Amino acid sequence: MSRSGGWARAVATALVVLALDQATKLAVDSSFARGESVNVFFGLDITNTRNRGVAFGALEGRGEIVAALIAVALALLVAWFAVNASRAWLWLPVGMLLGGALGNLIDRAREGAVIDFIDPAFWPAFNLADSSIVIGVLALLYVMEGPAARK
Repeated sequence: MSRSGGWARAVATALVVLALDQATKLAVDSSFARGESVNVFFGLDITNTRNRGVAFGALEGRGEIVAALIAVALALLVAWFAVNASRAWLWLPVGMLLGGALGNLIDRAREGAVIDFIDPAFWPAFNLADSSIVIGVLALLYVMEGPAARK
């Protein structure tokens, strides 16, 4: 794939992730009071909550540090992708990482915290951006180290 094709697909993926993330957060925030929780089915609630830290609440109250770290990570990801954009399927995890990180960064800029709402009984609450970041990291590892990379 050409570099421009890789960029176009990565940006499109990021925009889809960003739109879905922000739309779901808006729907939850406009439908539920902060702190309100509704059981969807056994072990899974929708809860309108905020995370002022990063994963599992780490660095809570350090919003400016978190935002700066995210901005640096995004810049490094974009720079790295600029060199590797023609690599097959790399656009997908990069787009997922960019879209997820931007979705949470927008929340931090607007609210000083990330809106979380998917609340399983066995795990801290999270959102679609968080899911996209985790899946993006796993997909990146697969693209970089999986069977196709070993050929």
